Amino acid sequence: MKKQKLTTKELAYCALLAALSVVLARMIIPMPNASTRFSIEAIPIFMAGMLFGPVAGGLVGFCADFVGCLFSAFGYNPLFSVPPVLYGLFGGIFQAWLRKGVSIPRLAVSFAPPVVLGSILYQSAALAFVYNSKGSFQASLIYFLATRSVQFAVTMVLDVVIIYVLFRSRIFDRIGIWHSSTEKEERNHCNDSK
Repeated sequence: MKKQKLTTKELAYCALLAALSVVLARMIIPMPNASTRFSIEAIPIFMAGMLFGPVAGGLVGFCADFVGCLFSAFGYNPLFSVPPVLYGLFGGIFQAWLRKGVSIPRLAVSFAPPVVLGSILYQSAALAFVYNSKGSFQASLIYFLATRSVQFAVTMVLDVVIIYVLFRSRIFDRIGIWHSSTEKEERNHCNDSK
């Protein structure tokens, strides 16, 4: 098995996606408190994994979270870096499946693991551990699970729809960083018929 390395162009796209995630997380959508934030910051992270693989996606997630915390009044806590990394990893894990066709159901299935495992379950436990505001860990955990379930049900729908619209616009095809397997087959068929 050969090692895949990022080209300079892909590295530049990853840096842009990390920066975009920081902007979407901290500069556009207000944060009412340390534990609640409605944002679409996961879109660039997931797309980094989807476009360039799980390692690139995970690194973009970590960098976006780390750099974003520098602009936050709450500071950096490594406990909270897991969910952004998971978005990038799962974008890459589902990359081959999504190349067969980007659809809303496929994107929803691809987004479900990082949302449920990372943003809802893991992050709720981490928040309950760090910000134990309800008197006990269990009470805080139940509170965070309830509020974050609603928060991420809304943001997951937005994330999936926005990525679907971006891929339907074929912007990534035009700049040469995404080609689905069905498009390759159509292109090969057209070349064979000439």
